[in-house]
Amino acid sequence: MANDPTVPAADLARLRLAVSRLHRQMVQASSRLDLTFAQLSALARIEAHAPIRLVDLAARERVAPPSMIRTLAPLHADGLIAKEPDPQDRRSALITVTAHGRETIARIRLERSQLLAERIGQLTAEQQDALLAALPVLELLAEEPPGGSAPGPVN
Repeated sequence: MANDPTVPAADLARLRLAVSRLHRQMVQASSRLDLTFAQLSALARIEAHAPIRLVDLAARERVAPPSMIRTLAPLHADGLIAKEPDPQDRRSALITVTAHGRETIARIRLERSQLLAERIGQLTAEQQDALLAALPVLELLAEEPPGGSAPGPVN
């Protein structure tokens, strides 16, 4: 498998299932929040790129601006984001994360990190070493594809 560009379908399925299950467990660790994946992704992107215009955020999230408007409406209503007029273009707004939004993101990250820490704590020392050794490869797989950006989870 090292230099073979063809990974067996069974191994791909195992990896996909493991990543999906781990993702679901992390989402469930912070599921008492009434935010969708799209909302959390947008919130994290805004935090990383603020202040950001809606059209730029939509492009980074690979959605149409009308879809982004629908995604952001509950975040704005809940006080997680703020919109201010863009001094360069008064027809546009700059979007930022509020203090409440930053606290929400921090809480989600903490809850998900606690879940991972608990799960990793159940592994043997050798398994933990193998997992840590695999991090650079996993990070490479998770990088944004050239010419575009993949949806950004809350980390």
